[in-house]
Amino acid sequence: MRWLFSALISLGLAAACTAQERGWEVGGAIGFGVMHDASITNGSGSAGAGFDNRFVAGAVLGQDLYRHFSGELRYVYREDDLVLKTGGQKATTSGDSHLVHYDILFHPTTKESRVRPFLAAGAGIRYFRGTGEGDASQPLSNFAYLTNTNEVKPLISVGGGVKARLTEHTSFRFDFREYISPFPEALFATAPGAKIQGWLFDSVPTAGVSFIF
Repeated sequence: MRWLFSALISLGLAAACTAQERGWEVGGAIGFGVMHDASITNGSGSAGAGFDNRFVAGAVLGQDLYRHFSGELRYVYREDDLVLKTGGQKATTSGDSHLVHYDILFHPTTKESRVRPFLAAGAGIRYFRGTGEGDASQPLSNFAYLTNTNEVKPLISVGGGVKARLTEHTSFRFDFREYISPFPEALFATAPGAKIQGWLFDSVPTAGVSFIF
């Protein structure tokens, strides 16, 4: 029985050491998203289709896996008013989106450094929502009709940033992500003869504070 007790103690100490070596990070951030639109074309021309540049907020759960690599699960909420525009005309309705993705981070400096720049890449999903009321007299309906439907699309995340240790258990971080996703066709119901071209590219800088344990 003593050997079992000793083994359990040894296992607990090993797990504690591993947890200490592979520290966890929990944090939050706010920022602003700048969307690069796709286009909708018909026989008479084209219109820009996408989402307004708006506020974002998010949370991160990360872990230092190795000396120069870490991994993190990120959630981002973005205000996403749907926009259709061309030739001085504009149609818009309210919406938002929710992004969930996992990134691998490469740090050129070690985890003992107070300042740690990094590159990041990962993938996940983006849940688009149109939340506005339908408008039968919507402008530019010869290109598309803005709907209040929902749609999930795959997401690619690339970018980087820097972490700066403030205290033993807190750090400031600045992130930049380029989010790339297929266009959510269900939210922009195209008119007969119209086609959607291009993907969505969303440039999102954020700043926040993380707690390390």
